Amino acid sequence: MPFTPALTLPPTKGPVMRFALPARAAVVSAAALLVLALAPAGPALAAPAASAAPPPLLNSLPPHNPYAGPDGTATMHGDTGSSDATALPGPAAGPLTSHRAALASACPTVLVGSDGYPLALCTTIVGLTPTVHLLDPASGESIAELALVKGSLLGGVYAYLDNEDRLVAVDGDRSLLRIGHHRAANGSWTLTVDRSLPLAGAVPEGDSVVGLSPDWQGRVWFATGGGLVGTADDRGGVVGTLALPAGEQVANSISTAPAGTAVTSTAATYLLVAGPDGVPRIRWRQAYDRGPGRKPGQLSWGSGSTPTFFGPTTGTDYLTIVDNAAPGVHLLVYRTDDGAQVCSVGVLRAGGSGSENSPIGAGDAVFVASTYGYPYPKLPAGAGPGVPASAAFDGGLSRVDVRPDGSGCDLTWDTAVRSAAVPRLSLGDRLIHTVLRRPVIPGTDWTSLLDPYAYAEIDPRTGAVVRTAHLGAGFVYDTLQMAGTIAPGGVVYQGTTTGVVRIAAG
Repeated sequence: MPFTPALTLPPTKGPVMRFALPARAAVVSAAALLVLALAPAGPALAAPAASAAPPPLLNSLPPHNPYAGPDGTATMHGDTGSSDATALPGPAAGPLTSHRAALASACPTVLVGSDGYPLALCTTIVGLTPTVHLLDPASGESIAELALVKGSLLGGVYAYLDNEDRLVAVDGDRSLLRIGHHRAANGSWTLTVDRSLPLAGAVPEGDSVVGLSPDWQGRVWFATGGGLVGTADDRGGVVGTLALPAGEQVANSISTAPAGTAVTSTAATYLLVAGPDGVPRIRWRQAYDRGPGRKPGQLSWGSGSTPTFFGPTTGTDYLTIVDNAAPGVHLLVYRTDDGAQVCSVGVLRAGGSGSENSPIGAGDAVFVASTYGYPYPKLPAGAGPGVPASAAFDGGLSRVDVRPDGSGCDLTWDTAVRSAAVPRLSLGDRLIHTVLRRPVIPGTDWTSLLDPYAYAEIDPRTGAVVRTAHLGAGFVYDTLQMAGTIAPGGVVYQGTTTGVVRIAAG
């Protein structure tokens, strides 16, 4: 999901809390609210629930892409299939510690290469400059940084690690970059652009790349906000593009699998393949209900999903997104091979019915988190008015299972958990990992600048929260519906509006 880095903070969504001039008869003082915000809500740490033998439907992940970094940590959504699932376990049982690296930047993407070093792609609060940080695995602090050319708000959000642990991104000059990290003899680190391919001849002035992913032949697929889909082979300098139908835009990243590349525009989901000349060709297209307008808590008018490959046999049997229908959204599942729709299931019924997040997919199971009403501090240009203009952030998390015979899907459970990050499923510990945004006054649906945030683990069998740990309070800890990454060693890196939080046992 894209993010909004600026911290010029507008009124919050839902019932508004105004601390300077409290007007509610029952409202407590700002000082008392601050005390409440800084105190852990409930026990600081609860032991994880014992997990019975997991069902086999959670055992499949997309196949490894030979041109990407390690599975689970190579892309914002874990792998090039955007499963938002990983084989790596999260923090072990026992006490947890957390440390916030203050980078004065919003950091939506934290990736970890085969050498164990995390790379964060951030955007500075002042100047909105995309910046790559190399992080110390032991502390999460930045040990090297490289500023990139500034582009659009959503440019510089999505990136991936290639098979040489280089961060692949497109800068504001519309150049495809491979950024390596190198250690000098004295032990210091530097980040350098190791390879560059200009895309300005293919991507028009004023447009920008919003998503990219490698295919199984080593080409880099990309999509632009203006609805252009292309491939770039920086080994030979070959670039080919295809324009989607007029009026369609792309506001989220793209996903790749052996069968092709999935792109969801503001009107339809596509599976594309490259011709012999590298030019994308449409294999199938499925339109979806984009609703009457952009919902509050979303950044564009249309689906907020990066399309997710999943399935019990190959790991990419199916492709799924969440539509933008009103009043309630649906999880849509398609067969990857021919685009035939398997099901349309109403989700997020217990909470807010809208999602800016990519679904989790593993085996036969799909998990969808609500972002409806989330108070983003800034919206991309052209996002359009909210319909309705604002709403409370109630949260919501649903699980849907595809039937074993592929004849349809069923809603397994639906909860109102208030996830403030893109959840990540671990097959290593059989838990969903996320961050909860709690109201500063328990029992309300308000959001405020003093809200407390808690790391949380959720049982995928039931949707129950089984472990929490307080991270901090206030906008500096706002995870802004950004994705966390589970790294080797049971460490979780979670981007916030102002840096990166490192969570680990001990």
